[in-house]
Amino acid sequence: MGDPVTRKSAAVSRLRNNLKKKREALADQFDFKMYIEFHFKEEKKKNALFEVAEVLPVMTNDYEHSILQGVKNDSYSYESSRALIEKDVVQFHAHRWQPMRRDVIGCTSQVDFFLWPRNDIESIQCHLYSRWKGENSPYRLLNAEYIFRSDEYERQLMRLLTVRDKTGLIVTNSDHTVFLFVDKQHLQTNKNQVLVYKLHSLCLYMPQDQLMNWTSGTVEELVASHFV
Repeated sequence: MGDPVTRKSAAVSRLRNNLKKKREALADQFDFKMYIEFHFKEEKKKNALFEVAEVLPVMTNDYEHSILQGVKNDSYSYESSRALIEKDVVQFHAHRWQPMRRDVIGCTSQVDFFLWPRNDIESIQCHLYSRWKGENSPYRLLNAEYIFRSDEYERQLMRLLTVRDKTGLIVTNSDHTVFLFVDKQHLQTNKNQVLVYKLHSLCLYMPQDQLMNWTSGTVEELVASHFV
């Protein structure tokens, strides 16, 4: 028999051929795990880490309307959105999460995070892991960088102040790999009403041909580094 690498390569080739025949997505063959990390400008302030309760992989064209809505709101250009739609891209949607804090671990809720106006967030970073379906092996970190700096999304949120829509607003990082779905809300203070933006879901983009491109790093290492 051939060596393990050769057998693995042959198995992957057979899988790709079967997927083409069945018109299935390669992403359907994996389980995914995602963590969302908020980095703060103050060095002494610990990062806020959230584990996504369920990662929902879908093909890009399923969300074509939402993507083009971002163009309508001047969040990004029509050319860049069409380029994404025409690629063989998988979206990873996150709607529910739980904070990785010892005092509230296990408390899963809808994504609801106060995003703006505030000046303490440096960036949002996402960590995406995967493993083959049906395997009990550890999740492995996918080799992709998902970072959205606060100055990037704040500029886009400012442009959306004049948009009438209050829900389903979309902003994206310069690489078009991280999309934030935000809502406008009015909060009543003692003196007046204040307009705020809240994050209510998040989406990552990855070309299908990168789904088997892993790098070093485990879930346990990420969580352990947060609890140091």
